[in-house]
Amino acid sequence: MTVLIVGGGIAGLSLALTCHQIGVPFKVFESVPKISPLGVGINLQPSAVRELYDLGLASQLDEIGVRTRDYGLYTKKGLHIWTEPRGVAAGYKWPQFSVHRGELHMLLLNELTRRVGPDCVECGWSGMGFEDMGDRVVLKLRDRQGNERTESGDVLIGADGIHSAIRAQMNPSEGSPVWGGAVLWRGTTRARPYKTGASMVMIGYSGLRFVAYPISRQDPKTGLATINWIANLNYEPGQAWNKEDWNRQARLEDFLPRFESMRFDWLDVPAVIRAADKVFEYPMVDRDPLPLWTHGRATLMGDAAHAAYPVGSNGAGSAIIDARKLGRAFQDHGATSVALQRYEEEMRPVTSKVVLTNRVAGPDHILDVVEERCGGEFASIDEVISHDELAEHARRYKAIAGYSVETINESPATLRLHEPCQQVPTA
Repeated sequence: MTVLIVGGGIAGLSLALTCHQIGVPFKVFESVPKISPLGVGINLQPSAVRELYDLGLASQLDEIGVRTRDYGLYTKKGLHIWTEPRGVAAGYKWPQFSVHRGELHMLLLNELTRRVGPDCVECGWSGMGFEDMGDRVVLKLRDRQGNERTESGDVLIGADGIHSAIRAQMNPSEGSPVWGGAVLWRGTTRARPYKTGASMVMIGYSGLRFVAYPISRQDPKTGLATINWIANLNYEPGQAWNKEDWNRQARLEDFLPRFESMRFDWLDVPAVIRAADKVFEYPMVDRDPLPLWTHGRATLMGDAAHAAYPVGSNGAGSAIIDARKLGRAFQDHGATSVALQRYEEEMRPVTSKVVLTNRVAGPDHILDVVEERCGGEFASIDEVISHDELAEHARRYKAIAGYSVETINESPATLRLHEPCQQVPTA
């Protein structure tokens, strides 16, 4: 059996590592000529960290990331609303990590190369579409010079991101990703950590929001760490913005004036923004949930399947979990259309709910509630919102996203790591 994987991002490489771990042959095709570290910071929930640990990457995660200790919400005036522990401090058996996306990406690539060999990913080839032949699937590929070729395999996995060509073939009338009116500016800055030194904070409300968390350890000599930050403003959805592109550099004058008043004794937001080496602009987009991911011997994973607003710290983690669930399906059913169906039946309902929830009631929605009730100013938060209401909102989102403490801690391991994969014949 051979699994064809279109896309060498976090999703595709996690699946490739999983296939290697369970003894399933695979081929990965990536459109860029050479994979390089891109993006800024991301968070990995304990549910995803557990899977990376099972892939044997525990020590490497500690080398590239920070174990997030807590998550706090603050008004635009810097007043404290709510803080909750994260990772092991919250009772999980696994930590939560804040890492640079590019470093995680390169960790997966380097580990795959070490385990499989230097030719484990074919770069420079874009997946253009596929044909289901009944007993196999044929992937159509094209390089940057226009040369075309095909590859045949037992199943095809579209891990080619929010602009997936595989998804486009399955849903030819879908159109472009959906922009709801929010624009993000993202950057990293060398600065002194705040609060516990491993705290993630959200400040303001949906129309004026600042998020920050460290993604490196504090330097013992300088006291500085790399702080990942996100500035968020809302606009009318009808306004025109450039297409989303994590690599488009931004101008500070487009957004910094709105954040000038966010100067607190524990964090100087405009100073952090000004000290960034580079700032990237990104209109926040997602896609409507699909009624189906799987067409015969082809299916989708990661952003190709369920691109969501990045407000719940579960984007990259969901892709990693997709990879592991696909691996389990291959163990149970071989590299077959049945395996793809079983994977979809488990993952599509959960991720579809997250996509829709992140649009209206993500974990930071409570910021909007407080802003609406008091304009971000109060003598005591208890006069604005009760502790029970705050706790219930946090609990409800974790339940929807599938990463409550009980759910993660009590679930059995996704893969049977010492059992062979089912050798189901192609038919």
